[in-house]
Amino acid sequence: MARILSVAISTLLTAFLLAALNIGCAAQAQVADEAAVKPLRLACRVANYGKFQDEALDHIKGLGLHYVFMSIPKPEEVDAVKQQLDAKGLKALVVRGDTDLSKEASVEELGVQFETCKRLGVEYMFLSPKRHDAPFEVIYDRLRKAGNLAAKNGVILVLETHPDLGTNGEVHVATMKAINHPSVRVNFDTANITYYNHDTDAVTELKNCMEYVATIEVKDHNGAFETWNFPALGEGIVDFPGVFKVLRDHGYSGPVTLEVEGVKGVEWSLEDIQQALEKSVNYLRGIERFE
Repeated sequence: MARILSVAISTLLTAFLLAALNIGCAAQAQVADEAAVKPLRLACRVANYGKFQDEALDHIKGLGLHYVFMSIPKPEEVDAVKQQLDAKGLKALVVRGDTDLSKEASVEELGVQFETCKRLGVEYMFLSPKRHDAPFEVIYDRLRKAGNLAAKNGVILVLETHPDLGTNGEVHVATMKAINHPSVRVNFDTANITYYNHDTDAVTELKNCMEYVATIEVKDHNGAFETWNFPALGEGIVDFPGVFKVLRDHGYSGPVTLEVEGVKGVEWSLEDIQQALEKSVNYLRGIERFE
């Protein structure tokens, strides 16, 4: 009887040790997997600060961020902007370009801006493309030519989620196929999906166009069609864990830009803006890894 009991105890002890070993190995594997996932680069949009943009760089630095998303400076301002960023330990990751694509001069204007990007060391230029009354084919051709100029300067031109060239994932894809240029890609805006569309969501539309996404703008929304209500991240309806899962599943390593635009009719103080951005950054750090 004692021998049987001894064997039983030995068997249980062996099983326990094996289970503990398996748990330990699984935990080590999980840690290794997490370490293998490269942190994403998170940039804060300077325009988030509205009329308080002079306070932006100090606050962004105070948030522990290293990158900014800013408007393209004039060529003669580049050196001063670089010095200003360097002094704060910040780097421009994405810049916002500007042109009227319905005008023939738009390609030349974008070319100058790409050269400015190169001088700044910026690889991505955002553009909210407005077609106005110009034919689609004319716009596609101009963006294709702009793509050639972008490539010469080592820049990717990224088109915003905005009607009528990027209303949703399907439209983004149609535009990308029509332009057919590797240096023209998508800037996916997570909040503009529900702002400009009915009966869909950011995760669904991101999946639809993910192969063309070069930059992503994380912005929350209350979900009401064409309602200007863009709160701190985590306070709206955008499924950000789902968004980042799609990005990670596709091996995404591009910029993540943070945008908080507030609520129409509600004027935010500098403190309100700073608190919304602090909440947003803390929320993001709770669901994803960033530099």
